[in-house]
Amino acid sequence: MEQQTVYVSFDEKEVNPDWSFKNVRSVEQWTHGYHRYPAKFLPNLVKKLIEEYTKEDDLVADLFAGCGTTLVEARVHGRRSVGVDINPVAELITKAKICPIWPEKLEEYYDSFVMVIEDFREEDFLVIPVHKRLDYWFKKEQKAQIAYLYKKILMLDDEEIKTFMLVSLSHILKNCSRWLQTSTKPQVDPNKVIPDPFIIFQSHTRQMMKKNKEYYEYLDDKKYLDVSCEIKLGDARKTDIPSNSVEAIITSPPYVTSYEYADIHQLTAYWFEYLTDLVGFRKNFIGTFFSYNVETNFSSAIGQKIIDDLLLKDKRTAKEVANYFRDMDKVAKEMQRILKEEGYACLVIGNTTLRNVKIRSAEVLTDILVSNGFEMVEIIKRSIPNKLIPTIRDKDSGRFTKLNSINSKLVYPEEYILIAKNSKYGNS
Repeated sequence: MEQQTVYVSFDEKEVNPDWSFKNVRSVEQWTHGYHRYPAKFLPNLVKKLIEEYTKEDDLVADLFAGCGTTLVEARVHGRRSVGVDINPVAELITKAKICPIWPEKLEEYYDSFVMVIEDFREEDFLVIPVHKRLDYWFKKEQKAQIAYLYKKILMLDDEEIKTFMLVSLSHILKNCSRWLQTSTKPQVDPNKVIPDPFIIFQSHTRQMMKKNKEYYEYLDDKKYLDVSCEIKLGDARKTDIPSNSVEAIITSPPYVTSYEYADIHQLTAYWFEYLTDLVGFRKNFIGTFFSYNVETNFSSAIGQKIIDDLLLKDKRTAKEVANYFRDMDKVAKEMQRILKEEGYACLVIGNTTLRNVKIRSAEVLTDILVSNGFEMVEIIKRSIPNKLIPTIRDKDSGRFTKLNSINSKLVYPEEYILIAKNSKYGNS
């Protein structure tokens, strides 16, 4: 099918206040607050998309599941759901968030676990076989306590409880390290007062237990405990979701520099032995320089103009962006494959700037969707006052920076919701 360029004046579109959710703190509901996560999907946004574009018992898919917001919201709305994410840390977090645990069982395991903490002997954990990079982030006292917690959690005989406890431990790693608490990017705070891991672990676990109880009781009351909800470790470009099986896709694709997620999640990834080499870990993420293809041509006219402008500034960045666009084209083909006829794809994406070139991801993604057999239904512009995302970038390089840097600028103040319908049925 020939490329169809969609000419839409994205910049001139008015912000739709119905989709901005100012002063909304829905991340505190259900299990959404189990674990911090960058670029976290706003639950109220997902809720509204589910209510407007799906019906009860539909199968909803999220190919960039992240920390599982779409899956949790699908379940509390009685929709079946399946999520895919290439990041094992995201898979772990989502497994805990989507799984309602019988509160009495959870309380019993927690009480027993707290008693085990009293048996800790620091001298037994001062020399432990974990990645040397953790010595950079953790002082020996906190490192010993975390190693003890990790060992005891792995000994639990219930997989749901084990996952629940691992996510609580993962959440406190940043707090208990030298990582600057207010920074999303890896940055040491030499003056940080580091809390006792045992105390903060127990505090956060109790908070999670309270939310699990609310989640479990709501699902039980609505008869949704048996609603299918699954997270898979996999690649959005090629999933094992059956063809023509999904009524709606609700997802937020990564921004151009998505490999930075590998850096952000490195503490958990090292502790839980998901990686030994950070550079190798990055290679799996969409749009990286390490992608298999280093060509700089692309079928979308808007996308090609962006790549050409970047080639004048920095060839490596241009190749990264070209790879990102090609990867997203593969994702669009996969979305078209798994969607039923007339099924909806709801994508939330924002534009950014790299090397002083505006990366019009929303416009390019619209082109990609149309070229892959989708019919655009609506394009909504929204402000993102509460979205948890790294918003400080260097104006020249586009990389994370500090706000007090002379080259710093705020990015992602707005984003777009692309609503498309699958109009090309039966291809696989």
